[in-house]
Amino acid sequence: MNKVGVELKRTTLANGETLGYRERAGGDKVLLLVHGNMTSSKHWDLLIDVIPSSYKILAVDLRGFGHSTYIRPVESIKDFSDDLKLFVDQLQLSEFSMIGWSTGGAVAMQFCADYPGLCEQLILLASVSTRGYPTFGSPDLTKRLQTQEEVRNDAKTMAVQQAYDMNNRDFLKSVWNTLIYTKKQPDDKKYEEYVDDMLTQRNLAEVYHTLNIFNISDQHNGLLQGRNQVKDIQIPVLILRGSDDLVISKQMADEIMEDFHGRAVFKELAACGHSLLMDNLDLLCNEIVQFLDNKVQ
Repeated sequence: MNKVGVELKRTTLANGETLGYRERAGGDKVLLLVHGNMTSSKHWDLLIDVIPSSYKILAVDLRGFGHSTYIRPVESIKDFSDDLKLFVDQLQLSEFSMIGWSTGGAVAMQFCADYPGLCEQLILLASVSTRGYPTFGSPDLTKRLQTQEEVRNDAKTMAVQQAYDMNNRDFLKSVWNTLIYTKKQPDDKKYEEYVDDMLTQRNLAEVYHTLNIFNISDQHNGLLQGRNQVKDIQIPVLILRGSDDLVISKQMADEIMEDFHGRAVFKELAACGHSLLMDNLDLLCNEIVQFLDNKVQ
């Protein structure tokens, strides 16, 4: 397949934040990509290259990542999803499909719950649970942290933040090799580009906290009662998880399925970890296209 050029753009939202995004020209069908933590739109590059040219692709940098500004600190996943609403308004988008990867899954779910009628199909790619992603203290892994200050001062957060501050690329690679690139790693040149991208993040502790308090289910997640917003997502949903994902547990995927009460389809991708783009790009692309073309049963 011939690669279609990708253009890096920026747009200023009504709230004063400016979001960077990558645009790949295509047909009438629009696909919006929402990245996860420690990444940006840059990390979608492999998938953007193989998605059929019948799709126009927009991959956004969330506030505080990549080429986006970080004027006002985020306090919840809803801050990200409200930015996304302003973004689609700015670009006059409607009737699009969306893929949310990891933290981006939470952002996409919150968006679809709050703003029905815009996104028509949702793919949750190695997504955090509808009940959030808990942050436990270290070294006491039995203690669920509660406040942003506790998260910020936790040893794990401080270690990653220090790696950001000191440009410790080897440390960041060790984290990714341990948790994310557990099957395959990028080639040296691309890996350096990805690390450059990781170092653009300016909201690490805030993101950990927003995930810790995220809960759109009707269940109590061990920290707080859910807001019961999953019921407001009434569009086709595909949940994809690698069988060997060390970041998103099988329990988290099961929670999403349980909370959607039969309105979502689950597919497990064999021998894949948290970076399904790296581990089996062809299989991932096939599952995505089949779903978007309404072929998933």
